Amino acid sequence: MGMTAGLDVGGAHLKVALVEAARTVAVRQIACPLWQGLDKLDTALAEAHALISSARSVAITMTGELSDLFPDRETGVATLVARLSREFEDKARFWMGPRGFGRAEEACHHPGDVGSTNFLATAAFIGSSMADALLIDFGSTTADIIPISSGSPAPRGFTDAERQISGELVYTGFTRTAVMGVTTEAPFRGERVGFAREYLATMADVRRILGYDLTEIDQHATADGKGKSLAESVARLGRMLGRDARDGTAEDWRQTAAFVRECQLRSIHDGAARVLSAAPLLATAPIVAAGIGAGEIEEIARRLGRPVVRFGTLANADQSCEAWATGCAPAVAVARLLGAATQ
Repeated sequence: MGMTAGLDVGGAHLKVALVEAARTVAVRQIACPLWQGLDKLDTALAEAHALISSARSVAITMTGELSDLFPDRETGVATLVARLSREFEDKARFWMGPRGFGRAEEACHHPGDVGSTNFLATAAFIGSSMADALLIDFGSTTADIIPISSGSPAPRGFTDAERQISGELVYTGFTRTAVMGVTTEAPFRGERVGFAREYLATMADVRRILGYDLTEIDQHATADGKGKSLAESVARLGRMLGRDARDGTAEDWRQTAAFVRECQLRSIHDGAARVLSAAPLLATAPIVAAGIGAGEIEEIARRLGRPVVRFGTLANADQSCEAWATGCAPAVAVARLLGAATQ
């Protein structure tokens, strides 16, 4: 049967999965700051070559066309399709949302179906094994909230604009989102303090202060270009409040960080509640937690009173890559879908 590779080409990461005989056997996330130039994609593809080279076919989905490297989405899709077609030649098959998979020529004719429809691949794969569920994929930059009904994705929105209205796309990320994009103020030593509206700290800083181990998943530079120690994260968060790290105790900063995290979780919870109100699912329908923030989605599932299953479990991933299969769900999904279609 051979191997099938799946690629999710984002604006910040290249995610790669390898599938064999309906089993996910390898997954990697590679930093790819596409806004800095196409050479960043070249570098990421070179790093992924050893993993992809054994595949007989390569399934590709993308959100990288949204990068401000490109003047518009259509140009982004065309550019990425051309670059990936040169890389993989006849092996390449592009995910086109409701149209399924197609070759490069078809992808270029339907850029609106190619760009930023990776969420549909994940939802379609989930629907192949469970009739009703709510997918919440909390990645480094965004959270996708997609209902699956009768074994098929059932979103109200298709484009980013439509999904931001419906609550199915919450533009907040586990690591990369600026703190000022989550809340405008936070408590500090008994007072509510307005935040500086500057890119001074990210949610990666918040989570490091709260004790999260981000060593493997936080692959991008910090807001100030300095290190990722606890002390440096506290210093960056402190600047958001016009303070130095010495102005508070470790517990003071932990309390402030906990409030910011809670504001972010509430925004995703609110999105899920809105989605569920439009597409009510049985109380027994589970939440499928995906993305590098899947652990946070388990907390949201608890608040919603629903069972939860991690995407890596559904993807039949080897234990060695189960966590990354959850974290890189769209790459796994397109590999599994194309592998099943070409058996």
